[in-house]
Amino acid sequence: MEIKITSNTRNELLSRNEVAFTAMYEGATPARADIGAKIAAMQNIPIENLILSPLKGRFGTRASTGIARIYDSPEALKATEREYLIARGKPKTSKDE
Repeated sequence: MEIKITSNTRNELLSRNEVAFTAMYEGATPARADIGAKIAAMQNIPIENLILSPLKGRFGTRASTGIARIYDSPEALKATEREYLIARGKPKTSKDE
């Protein structure tokens, strides 16, 4: 998977960077967690400070576009983002009950 950053804008009011990107891949569409981990590694930030929304793929192409919002701290992320987006970014755990 190759990720190309198309824009990087700073939003001082919300203490975050807004990074627009295009992810090109072969085979199946990669998971949100994989895309987020790769962007976090490219930007040299902890994965806990990153939210991916929206992430869009088009039928028949092997590319997805999206926006990653990178916060300065986890507290700033929790103060701004909605709960379902925060939960969507966390890895799923299997419950053995």
